[in-house]
Amino acid sequence: MGKIRETFRRYLSDKGLKSTQQREIILDEFLRAGSHLSTEELYLRIRRQHPNIGYATVYRTLKLFSECGIAEEHNFGDGQTRYESVAGEEHHDHLICTGCKRIIEFEDPRIESLQDEVARLHDFKILDHRLELYGLCSECRQK
Repeated sequence: MGKIRETFRRYLSDKGLKSTQQREIILDEFLRAGSHLSTEELYLRIRRQHPNIGYATVYRTLKLFSECGIAEEHNFGDGQTRYESVAGEEHHDHLICTGCKRIIEFEDPRIESLQDEVARLHDFKILDHRLELYGLCSECRQK
């Protein structure tokens, strides 16, 4: 977490922004909370112990996390931008249930190999990719 904190502080300094206690609290909770959080979800978690931190501050800080590369923004079709920490995570893809909105992370080396082969066949250099598969989880299919 020290590297992430340093990356964020360096980014703020480079942009002429201050490293505030509120931003540090938001960063701590974001990293502690896990992945795929919406602004609202993170705000509600923070508000319990820090009612002086407003929604707009959480929103702007999450945007800063994304801009400096310590978080990724995801739009999983539920109308909310969700944020995921990139701290020490290996690349993974997502299964998104359109019923209950559950998000399942998965890794499969066959997909990685196939995409590399497709890129090679088309003389294409992949810089980044996301794979999001939408459907219904087993629980929603049983309903």
